Amino acid sequence: MRLPDLLMVIAVVAIWSLLLVNVALIIAGYIYYIRTERSSSPKLEGEYPFISILVPAHNEGKVIVQTVEALLAFDYPADRYELIVINDNSSDNSAALLADVQRRHPGRQFKVINTDKITGGKGKSNALNIGFGESRGELIAIYDADNTPERDALRILAAEITGDPTLGAVIGKFRTRNRDASLLTRFINIETLSFQWMAQAGRWQLFRLCTIPGTNFIMRRSIVEAVGGWDVKAIAEDTEISFRIYMMGYRIKFQPKAVTWEQEPQTVKVWFRQRSRWAKGNVYVIVKNIPLLFKRSARKIRFDILYYISIYFLLVASLVTSDTLLVLHALGYVHTSIAGISTLLWLLAILLFVLGTFTTLTTEKGEMSFSNLWLIMLMYITYCQMWMVVAVFGLYHFAKDQILKREVKWYKTERY
Repeated sequence: MRLPDLLMVIAVVAIWSLLLVNVALIIAGYIYYIRTERSSSPKLEGEYPFISILVPAHNEGKVIVQTVEALLAFDYPADRYELIVINDNSSDNSAALLADVQRRHPGRQFKVINTDKITGGKGKSNALNIGFGESRGELIAIYDADNTPERDALRILAAEITGDPTLGAVIGKFRTRNRDASLLTRFINIETLSFQWMAQAGRWQLFRLCTIPGTNFIMRRSIVEAVGGWDVKAIAEDTEISFRIYMMGYRIKFQPKAVTWEQEPQTVKVWFRQRSRWAKGNVYVIVKNIPLLFKRSARKIRFDILYYISIYFLLVASLVTSDTLLVLHALGYVHTSIAGISTLLWLLAILLFVLGTFTTLTTEKGEMSFSNLWLIMLMYITYCQMWMVVAVFGLYHFAKDQILKREVKWYKTERY
């Protein structure tokens, strides 16, 4: 077999293998969603646990007031939770805005920590460690600065984690608040529901595994203390601490009834910066945890490690290889005798992608429409290809940062 044919076969097999894994996750996730929808929300028994809510914020003046007001409006007893905003080395009017909110809510357990370039400005993980040092809660909840959670979100998360001692953390779901702002935000909305939350639901249903998403989650204080806080070198601090929770023997559960709404990037430039940061951060976590594949104590989380390796290395390499060979074949520079079969399999993969993605949207009210069906088709030939570029860009910058030993800093997503 000639080299182009061999490379094409390897790429097609890899792509279809990962596609079938995704189908399995969709089926399992769909089952989990149906089961959750039919069941009632978990109830808190006995005394409400005291919770510390941490909100890391850097130059978030455009959104921070709305976020704080939503966090102070939880249907959770006001004397049983505290809110700590870490206004981390901000140069905008965040400090003044937060001070005004404090004046409007006298008597509430609401603290603002204003850091400077010496104590802060070193990334989300460092900000969380600062806030944790000032917290008192037996449970720690985290929200990003652009979130407006639903009133029952905190209570549902708290009830879930207190009802099961095997859980180290419970994650809720985030939805796209500015879904209709642009074509890009509509793509992001579909991506969030299909490739983040359906995958989380499927992994929980099949393996009792989930990954912390960075916002709208709750965890035990004892875990944060045991692992020594957040890794300040990690950009994707959520994924990184998830693996450390796994290694302590705890599970992380997905509870879709706890919902928050967050603002997503509205321009390609902002989206590209955010997603390449995510890719770079997740590659850091993969490299850091690859040794766990060979440890017997980590056997329960091998699927997650292999899953991330497959997405960021195997899938990216296979897509780049197959697309490049098909283009070169069409231009006459390379000849592959299986180009026709590869094209057929590619078309079938698109069909499976569209049907699977549309199926995931049926779990959300208001999302099952034929307009979304057309969006998914368009999404495959545009947004998904953009993601491939983002992944390659993230890999490149991860390698570059490791060589130059750059310090982690805030990578701020522009707000609107």
